[in-house]
This record gives sequence, C-alpha cells and structure tokens, in this order.
Amino acid sequence: MIRFPRALAFALPLVVVATAVPSVSQLPSTPPGTPDKTRVTAGTYAVDATHSMIAWRVNHLGFNDYFGLFGQLGGSMTFDPANVAATKLTATIPVSKVVTVDAGLTAHLTKPGADGAKPDFFGANAADATFVSTKVVPGADGVSAMVEGNLTLNGVTKPATFTAKFIGAGTNFFNQAATIGFHGESTIRRSEFGLGFFAPLVADEVNLEITIDFEKK
Repeated sequence: MIRFPRALAFALPLVVVATAVPSVSQLPSTPPGTPDKTRVTAGTYAVDATHSMIAWRVNHLGFNDYFGLFGQLGGSMTFDPANVAATKLTATIPVSKVVTVDAGLTAHLTKPGADGAKPDFFGANAADATFVSTKVVPGADGVSAMVEGNLTLNGVTKPATFTAKFIGAGTNFFNQAATIGFHGESTIRRSEFGLGFFAPLVADEVNLEITIDFEKK
C-alpha cells in the first residue's frame, strides 16, 4: 500500500476537484443554457438531481401560506423537439426527505403514527412518490406544454396534470452534457392521497412549483 504524508493525503481530493472544475479564466462569459429551441437534440435524458426540485405551498389557517421542498428528484425523459407530443416522462420524488424552514414542522410531516396509528402526513420512511406521463399536449406558443399522467403518492394513484415551460438548452461546461431545463406548475388535493389531516383548516389544495433539468445520456 502506498502511504502519502498526512498533509498530502488531505490535499489530494482538493487537487482532483481543482483539475475537474474549470478555472475562472476558463469559464464562458455567458450562461451555456439559452431559450433557443434549436439547441435541443432528440434522445433520452436523465434528471439532474442536484438542480431539480419541487416547492409546495399550502395555506395555513386562512392566515398565510407556508412552503416546503422536495429535492433530489429522479427520473428520465425521452424527448424529440420535432415531435413533442411523443414525449415520455417519469419522475421520482423522495417525499421522506421533505424539508421546511422549521424543524418542528418537518418532524411532524415525517412523524410516524402513535401506537401504530396512521400518521398525520407522510410518516417515517415514506415511499417515493412517482409520476408517469400518459399524454403531452404542446402549447400554441411553441415553448409550453400540458403534461398529463398518473401520480402515485402515499400509496394512492390519481391522474395529475402540470404545465411545463421550456427555459433553456445547451451544453453544461462542467460535464459536457447536453442539458435542457423546464419550469412547471400543478395543483393537487392532498386529501385525495390520504393526506387530508387538518383540512380544510390547513388547505386541502397544494400548489406545486417545479424546476427541473435533464442531461442527455
């Protein structure tokens, strides 16, 4: 076994990172992604989990809205800019990793039911939610679409629809991957998925804001 001096061993990971990331002088002067549809190429794409997330918003007792976040999304998309209606999309949402800005609220969302009872919300070790598209309807503006599909959440599967808007495409200079990004919006009723605790005092309607990008594989 080769043994490095302690100081050198500590520095080696930093050297690897430094060689993998472009220096400031090598960075482009403009963002690599632009809202130019001609830069989109057909193929199969995977969700970039690091930069994709879903924010949710729900009204609290009629006073105000509060927010939470699902990150580390997974999934894939088969996309052809010449035939947007043929798009196929799957996504996974790790609801067990939900976060809010309040530790107590986050704990309540993931708290198991008392004495084996049903939890108020997701509970501990909740299964990932999934979305599988069944239909994509391109918008007349050429940059948006209506995506229909089936959402499975808390063990319940229901039809769900969201609007998607193309934001940008290009080549990510960090990993040289062809990348395409979208913003989306949807609304669901949590009671339909067995998550109706305290409704309607805490609103049944949950607004979802989606930001997601895909890297070509």
